[in-house]
Amino acid sequence: MAAKTSAASSSSSSSSSSSSSSSSSSDWRYAVFLSFRGEDTRNNFISHLYKALDQKRIDTFMDDKKLRTGEEISPTVVAAIRRSRCSIIVLSENYASSKWCLEELVEILQCRRTKNQKVVPIFYNVDPSHVQNQTGRFGEAMAKHEKNLKIWREKLKKWREALTQVANFSGLLSLNKPEAQLIEEIFMDISKDLNHISSSKDTQFLVGMDSCIRELESLLCLNSPDVRTIGIWGMGGIGKTTLARAIYEQIYDKFEGCCFLADAGDLARKGEDYLKKQLLSRVLKDKNIDVTTTSLKARLHFKKVLIVLDNVNHRSILRALVGDSNWFGPQSRIIITTRDKQFLTIHRVNAIYEVKKLQDGKAIELFNHYAFKMDPPSTDVMELIHHVIAYAQGLPLALEVLGSSLCKKSKDEWICALNKLKKIPDMEIQKVVEISFDELDDDQKNLFLDIAFVFWEGNKDIIT
Repeated sequence: MAAKTSAASSSSSSSSSSSSSSSSSSDWRYAVFLSFRGEDTRNNFISHLYKALDQKRIDTFMDDKKLRTGEEISPTVVAAIRRSRCSIIVLSENYASSKWCLEELVEILQCRRTKNQKVVPIFYNVDPSHVQNQTGRFGEAMAKHEKNLKIWREKLKKWREALTQVANFSGLLSLNKPEAQLIEEIFMDISKDLNHISSSKDTQFLVGMDSCIRELESLLCLNSPDVRTIGIWGMGGIGKTTLARAIYEQIYDKFEGCCFLADAGDLARKGEDYLKKQLLSRVLKDKNIDVTTTSLKARLHFKKVLIVLDNVNHRSILRALVGDSNWFGPQSRIIITTRDKQFLTIHRVNAIYEVKKLQDGKAIELFNHYAFKMDPPSTDVMELIHHVIAYAQGLPLALEVLGSSLCKKSKDEWICALNKLKKIPDMEIQKVVEISFDELDDDQKNLFLDIAFVFWEGNKDIIT
């Protein structure tokens, strides 16, 4: 059989080395499909395994319907198998007695051949030789199926071949092994090839980020036993959130609890208790937490956590959520993104990473991705690209907005857009600038206007 949790995977010894067709990562909906015999393992091993995968944010499909009728598995289950990067098959003593399980097994092995799906057999309190040779309880189950005249001989043959084949894969044995250890071994196996980069918009296309991520990892000192707080600082639209998301997706599975609190500045408008509840409920995976009767320190003091506070625009957010390093367990890591370096200095973070503008080469690469997708730039607009790059001034957000707006446009439309940009800033880019401007104090705003006056060579009264 097979529920739902989040990622993707593949195996060395148990995945097909020569698949007839391979699927791109965009084809996958789930990381893991769980195939199991409900009456054997649903309320013990499977529930523990599913919870562990969920806590690791590995998207898992588990068909939790307890009763089955007929021989054919549902279209929903078939689709889930075909769109899962990995299948974990828990071969318990009554697995073969279920026609549903056997049909799932046949479909899984077909996906292994045609889609290079990873297959991980778990021999749960059974001898692999009993599965391979259909002896013991597996032999009894197959003999019973053979007496059922409603089952076609060809289907029986496929079931037997599937059992023999899966028993020859390199799997994991549960005998004489604590379940916690077995679950950890399963996770280590399937996580070898998991792609932890999120498919969200923030991390779909990372240009110039590799060196930034390496520098951030170095600042985080992941092997250090102390609690460390790192600030990511830079102007609006520079890529702070994208960078924070990328590093988060790469390291979150090393922690006991994690939370990426996007746009914390906006969430703070709903009050301090709301902020605390958002953080605690995500780290502890408990939506019913009462923040009026418990403190962050009381709940997280012994827990190794990864917390990202994105777009912090007020010190009160830091005081409420990450007031002191002793609130969190050893090896915890806190990442804060903000436009205001002073917040980070006052909070005494361990290190501050400044996100720099993209150099022209990387800026062109990012712009071309959004403007031309997979196609090379057309010759008639090639000469105009550098004008756009000059306007964007290395801001990733500006490059994305401009690239998307000019995608599939003619040369005349490009020229028209560039002429318009000389007079009117793009509204989305302007919005980022306005947000940054609104958060300045009066003296800083006046200085900004003075700079703008010089930059635009215009009249200060018009700007204001």
